[in-house]
Amino acid sequence: MPIYLYFGEDEYSMMQAVNALRESVLDPTWASFNYDKISPATDAVQTGLNQAMTPPFGSGSRFVWLVDTNITQHCSQNLLEDLERTLPQIPETTVLLFTTSNKPDKRLKSTKLIQKVAQVRDFSPIPPWKTELLEQQVKEMAQEVGVKLTPAGITFLAEALGNDRRQLHSELTKLQLYASQNTVLDLEVITTLVGSQTQSSLKLATAIRSGDTVKALELVADLIAHNEHPLRIVATLVGQFRTWFWVKLMIERGEKDEKAIAQAAEIGNPKRVYFLRQEVKSLSLNKLQKTLPLLLELEVSLKQGKEEISTLQTKVIELCQLFSQKRYV
Repeated sequence: MPIYLYFGEDEYSMMQAVNALRESVLDPTWASFNYDKISPATDAVQTGLNQAMTPPFGSGSRFVWLVDTNITQHCSQNLLEDLERTLPQIPETTVLLFTTSNKPDKRLKSTKLIQKVAQVRDFSPIPPWKTELLEQQVKEMAQEVGVKLTPAGITFLAEALGNDRRQLHSELTKLQLYASQNTVLDLEVITTLVGSQTQSSLKLATAIRSGDTVKALELVADLIAHNEHPLRIVATLVGQFRTWFWVKLMIERGEKDEKAIAQAAEIGNPKRVYFLRQEVKSLSLNKLQKTLPLLLELEVSLKQGKEEISTLQTKVIELCQLFSQKRYV
């Protein structure tokens, strides 16, 4: 049955998938007649269902796209009955697509119904601490763009750009234009041409870990000056401190197997554990644990619309003070 549900916060990847699906369905000659993009409204779903039942004009299929739908978060009984009655009857000549940035609530009857009849794709960004998946993403996109990278270059791009696929595609396109045919770009060239804001966020995490307030505030100012979004800075900090916390926790529990530590900390490459051991050696598990709720408070404050720069600076100072305390607690 030609019904799809796309969800997740990776808007760039989702839009690429939407465009590919639309192009595979529509005949360009009849696209203006057979393409319906329906924005959120009180009657959006009913309108979409009605359009989906309408035969296409000319050749090709009809493509009906319900943008930012909330039926997997909230659905009235009347609307649920409409879905139950209509979805099984959608003709093969129509493709009906639901998209939402929110993760579907699996408890809802509407979600269960759509998951039963639709092809579901998750476009959630890769968590910043899953370095192996980020590096795999770089490899795959580099191959798509047609640029060859050294392993060190792949690692750098994964760290520098994190899970921002739009920026990754932009930077790889830039590198592809720079490189001559069959040239393998090394780390020196890549670092010269590509910005490294996530790497600066990792340096910020290190400054906080060292209790260096002055350095940390300088890095915050530099990140903001380079238009790095505060929530992305927070995401990188959460990933780094989460990794440090789990490595320290496993060490204190007496775990010596690097593979076991890597699995617990969701580290793709167990060889990284050796270096992470050195980084957390002098740190207190209790202090690492305290960073996570502080970072959560920071994330919530930013999402509630509080002034970004002062909020970020205040919480960074608080985090630095936590680690600058001399007593090991």
